[in-house]
Amino acid sequence: MIGLGLAGCGSKGNSKTESGSAAKAGDKKVAIVCDAAGKTDNGFNQQAIEAAQSICDENGWELNVIEPTNGLPAALETLGEEGYNLVFNMQYDFEALINGTGGASPLAEQYPDTTWVVFNDNPNVDKEGKLIHKNVISVLFNMNENSYLAGALAVLVNENAEKIFAGGDYKFTAPDKTRAMGFIGGTESNGITVFSYGFIQGMQHEAEKLGVKYDYYTKYDAGFTDTAAGSTTAGTYYDNGANIVFVAAGGVGTGVTSKAKEVGKLAIEVDANKDEDQPGYILTSVLKSTNVPAQALCEALGNGSIAEVERVQYYNLESGAVDLTDFATIEKSITSDEGKAKWEEAKQEIATLKKQIIDGDIKVVNAQEGETFDPATCPNVNIK
Repeated sequence: MIGLGLAGCGSKGNSKTESGSAAKAGDKKVAIVCDAAGKTDNGFNQQAIEAAQSICDENGWELNVIEPTNGLPAALETLGEEGYNLVFNMQYDFEALINGTGGASPLAEQYPDTTWVVFNDNPNVDKEGKLIHKNVISVLFNMNENSYLAGALAVLVNENAEKIFAGGDYKFTAPDKTRAMGFIGGTESNGITVFSYGFIQGMQHEAEKLGVKYDYYTKYDAGFTDTAAGSTTAGTYYDNGANIVFVAAGGVGTGVTSKAKEVGKLAIEVDANKDEDQPGYILTSVLKSTNVPAQALCEALGNGSIAEVERVQYYNLESGAVDLTDFATIEKSITSDEGKAKWEEAKQEIATLKKQIIDGDIKVVNAQEGETFDPATCPNVNIK
């Protein structure tokens, strides 16, 4: 975790940190506007901040880290007015930037000398798919790919949970009684459904091989901050027989993973490696490493190539920006010889599937690219 020396930043109530000495004329200015999870979220925001901080420190640039108090449009407008060269908007809100609000011109149009970066969607195209603003870069993570791996792993673990975690303080529902999984997402948007659809397809792959069927409980409007509600929803899924709940909902995940520990079952987290948040009760984390694109784009700013980089950036399994964790934390809870053997079998299957995805032998629906998921293609998963 980086330490941010914070000082007031004008009347907008934002926060600023300057890297190295005070910015000189001609120095680059970089800003990161955090989403609701904040700058110390141990994930989506913090990873980007740490990468940008490193580049800014090396070059003596200014880094401004903002948690908006007067709304996103005001924060972005201030950065444009102050002449920031590169602004990362971590929020899933693009209206003021791309289309303009309140009768105002789009901020990207008002401030053409600023390069704006948005995440988890590509809002910068018109109905014909043509680029709207040349100074906006969309960063998309192929979370469908590692979510597929998580879904496959979930089924493999569920079918053998009693053996894999023998001797542990768990209360799994036996698969001969019921088979179920749960998913809790922050919003019903492409940036969230991409996790769920990939997870379902991974479940389908293994369930079909085993000749079994699963119920799949879903909630797509959990928001990103209500931990208590996350705990309640997860508790319902666990009570219904789910042994594993997958959560892609920011701070809501804290409530889900706490409930997993309380009831002796498992959860899967997203974005950063959160396995240590509830050791032994988080099976894995579906990683979205924002440090990779943040570093690449800051470097492009420094070497003068920022105007030439692709306006849509894709980061997939092969890039290393998306993956599952290394399982080091959960493996501490796998102690028996039989459990270790079953676990190794599961890991080998996941490694095989990962290679097949990278090689293009397995195609996973990508909601962020506008691809449509057809539940009929996953008959072994009953979506509720």
